[in-house]
Amino acid sequence: MRNPWKTKSNEIRYKNNWITVEHHEVVNPSGNDGIYGVIRFNNTAIGIVPIDEEGNTWIVGQYRYPINEYSWEIPEGGGIKSKDPLEAAKRELKEETGIIAKKWKLVQKVHLSNSASDEVGLIYLAKDLTFAESSPEETEELTIKKIRISELIELVENGKITDSLTVIAALKLKVMYLTGKL
Repeated sequence: MRNPWKTKSNEIRYKNNWITVEHHEVVNPSGNDGIYGVIRFNNTAIGIVPIDEEGNTWIVGQYRYPINEYSWEIPEGGGIKSKDPLEAAKRELKEETGIIAKKWKLVQKVHLSNSASDEVGLIYLAKDLTFAESSPEETEELTIKKIRISELIELVENGKITDSLTVIAALKLKVMYLTGKL
């Protein structure tokens, strides 16, 4: 499809280790001058759904500073864009839960807020699990909870879980189950 936007100028307004905020002067699709703010993410968002043989999974609870709320979510984190995202998924799952998986499958790629950012998320299923000690980062104070996959889906459907990667993962699991692909 044709890009109806024209960029007149682009200026970095803020940058740190995780994001860059750009200010764009543009010509919009109707031909009028305008502005656009774009957030560029330095990492790929990674989400993991570990599943055991009994249909259990693990979610992680933590306080999320930007939204000023406690959040239950699948194990997730960031992976450097130039490196293999599966390695980041393995690292995040081990760090946050202590779980090590032998079988991995990418089940969904998503754009998390494509009206304002270029953030890409990848969601993996992890199976054939073994357990070790978790080692969260210093910025993480985590609670780990083992629940049934059906409970995860119910928590999402009832609006008790609102984290985007977790919502997408739970609904994808439901579709995979209903179509015999789980």
